[in-house]
Amino acid sequence: MVDSPASFLLANEPWIRLGVFAAVLAAVAGAEAVWPRRRRQLPRAGRWPGNLGVVVVDTILLRLAVPLAAVGMAAWAEAEGIGLLNRLALPGWLAVLVAVAALDLAIWAQHRLFHAIPPLWRLHRMHHADRDLDVTTGIRFHPLEILLSMAIKLAVVLLLGAPAVAVLVFEVLLNATAMFSHANLRLSPRLDRGLRLFVVTPDMHRVHHSVHRDETDSNFGFNLPWWDRLFGTYRAQPRDGHLGMTIGIAGFHDPTEQRLDRMLTQPFRPPGSG
Repeated sequence: MVDSPASFLLANEPWIRLGVFAAVLAAVAGAEAVWPRRRRQLPRAGRWPGNLGVVVVDTILLRLAVPLAAVGMAAWAEAEGIGLLNRLALPGWLAVLVAVAALDLAIWAQHRLFHAIPPLWRLHRMHHADRDLDVTTGIRFHPLEILLSMAIKLAVVLLLGAPAVAVLVFEVLLNATAMFSHANLRLSPRLDRGLRLFVVTPDMHRVHHSVHRDETDSNFGFNLPWWDRLFGTYRAQPRDGHLGMTIGIAGFHDPTEQRLDRMLTQPFRPPGSG
């Protein structure tokens, strides 16, 4: 008997996640080397150890603190008939599409919340304190933010009753598009305009990493570009231009702030502290 596509995805979840992560990281990093958008402020050797190191810390912490994870929560909710989608007689494919879109909206709203509430912003600003924007910035998040984000996601999955396969597809897709949207990648204006109809592009998201706070509080999407347009937070271009804009957080521009130890303590230190 041949397993269904959903069964195959769930049975091979760890390898699918790792495989897509490694493939997208390698592909985007290679594309950045060939078609860079901006000149780097710091060499990769000064940033990548910290950015990749925090991914390792995040992964270990999540596995220890939340071994069930979102896919496991979704599978349990399906079995128990908990959540909105588990009470509606939707075709499987439609339930997956609705769940992926709803989860993306929830992540967009969470991102906006992390900008609006000062204690949450202190955690999230570590992501913004990167002096350059490239593929590794898309996976650079403080461990405490990752834990809070997972708790929010578990609650949304439970209330929504998202199919387990939809949660897996969403998480893999979000991870891939986050790396793409943070890429230091030059796209033609025509291609950028076309892609912005369906996915957040590097030029669209780069505005969000401007040192100007009004630009930082725009373009919150990582994956789907529609929510910013719908809720009035879309900004097409940075005021200083993509080549002239300053990326990062004022007060955290010292190259030592890109070390892993400094990154982990950033939320607990004011900008400009030693």
